[in-house]
Amino acid sequence: MDQSYIQENFPFLSGIKHQNKDYVGIIQNHDEKILSFYDFDIIVTPEEKKLFLALGDEWFWESNRLLPISIFLNPRMKPFRYCLKTIATKETVVTFGPITSLNNLIKKRTKRKQIQLIRSN
Repeated sequence: MDQSYIQENFPFLSGIKHQNKDYVGIIQNHDEKILSFYDFDIIVTPEEKKLFLALGDEWFWESNRLLPISIFLNPRMKPFRYCLKTIATKETVVTFGPITSLNNLIKKRTKRKQIQLIRSN
């Protein structure tokens, strides 16, 4: 499939280039050391591919995209564990698509302010 076609019709898919090999899938988690993603090309049957694309669409449009797809759709993503790949980030470039990182969840937590009331006599 063409990159522009994928981006227009499946905005939840990401393109990943690792050691001169191109992958297309949904990024599970990306940090400074590893990148985990569901590799679309490994999915075996056309029915599974349709289900995977439907779940990706649901995750993309119904979540805030900060939660990884496997957390947002936990029980329904279990059948796709076999196509989850983990590669080193060092030689990896994400060429298009959304990037999900659990580190962003930690950073975006709101800061709590502490207010102390002093009673005057």
